[in-house]
Amino acid sequence: MTIVSVIFWCSLFLVFYSYIGYGILLFLVVRLKRLLYKPGIPDNISFTPEVTLMVAAYNEEAFIREKIANTLSLDYPADKVQIIFVTDGSSDNTNNIIKEYPRITLLYEAERRGKTMAVNRAMKYVKSPFVVFCDANTLLNKDVLNRLLIHFRDPATGAVAGEKKILVPGDAAAEGAGEGMYWKYESLLKKWDAELYSVMGAAGELFAIRTELYEDIPADTILDDFMISFGINKKGYRVAYAPDAYAMETPSASLEDEYKRKVRISAGGFQSMSRLLGLLNIFRYPRITWQYVSHRVLRWTAAPLCLLLLIITNILLCVFNGATVYWYILIMQVVFYIMALAGYIQAVQQKKSRLLYIPFYFTFMNIAVYKGFARFLKKKQSAVWERSARQLTTG
Repeated sequence: MTIVSVIFWCSLFLVFYSYIGYGILLFLVVRLKRLLYKPGIPDNISFTPEVTLMVAAYNEEAFIREKIANTLSLDYPADKVQIIFVTDGSSDNTNNIIKEYPRITLLYEAERRGKTMAVNRAMKYVKSPFVVFCDANTLLNKDVLNRLLIHFRDPATGAVAGEKKILVPGDAAAEGAGEGMYWKYESLLKKWDAELYSVMGAAGELFAIRTELYEDIPADTILDDFMISFGINKKGYRVAYAPDAYAMETPSASLEDEYKRKVRISAGGFQSMSRLLGLLNIFRYPRITWQYVSHRVLRWTAAPLCLLLLIITNILLCVFNGATVYWYILIMQVVFYIMALAGYIQAVQQKKSRLLYIPFYFTFMNIAVYKGFARFLKKKQSAVWERSARQLTTG
């Protein structure tokens, strides 16, 4: 039982560290940095460079007018903004709608080869020193460009990650509420990551880069945003965080849609990690490795595996050891997964429970990691993106 006990306690530690412990330790390190270091760039410096806003869209006719109206209403000098919509493969009325707006450059090819290839192609039309990427199914706050670009006053900043906000309708299902809670926690970690050094991977809903730092990424890339932002890290630049620049979207329309999205992200995560092995070398990337491993690698590798090992070894220790502490932990695990199951049942019934959505969403995400890993191994996850059905806001 000695080996089983070691596996149990190591698994418990890694699960705790991956989801809670890293956040606590990161906060303490950031607090120490605040005591020792003061920012040197004043906030009152005006900075309004030329910028390109790039939107990749596919069959978005139901939402594209609202997206365009939001884009054209952004508070930034119009003569300094180039707007590009790239819609490769769209077969509905999306292209005809975009053509109604002369300020927008429409890039379209009939063949659908995926978002990565579309962005690679569109970047050749960019004339500005900075590019802002955002999704077609999101709305941006009016001051978003100012809030993102101001961070580029620092020459060490190569990219800026915006904030993703989940607009949870009042009748949102459990997975929607869970998605919103998850992103609130992720936003807090991003804030501390950036304050220490760099955000660990920008979200494709909204981020900006220096145009000169962009390099074409392989056509089969699943998570283009992840690879673009870490590619900039590898060049020696940091990814800043702008919580006051945000993209708003509603949760996935159904449990099935959200699961499909999580599986795709997980498969893409394993693909990205396999292509970013150099970031594990702390001697080569001393400012990145700890944050990268703690915030990203463990979440997609050790933590899901340790959750499974934790329940198996806990049962064995209760049967063959019988110590009270093992029984207490097993009871807590059983209660947690019962709550997760109850949350799942409610989600299937399109019901919402604030008590159950955290254990449900946590378990839901980790199950998706296993499916994503299987797809990565079998190379069955396509890089071609699909529209995700989203819930409608009420009111």
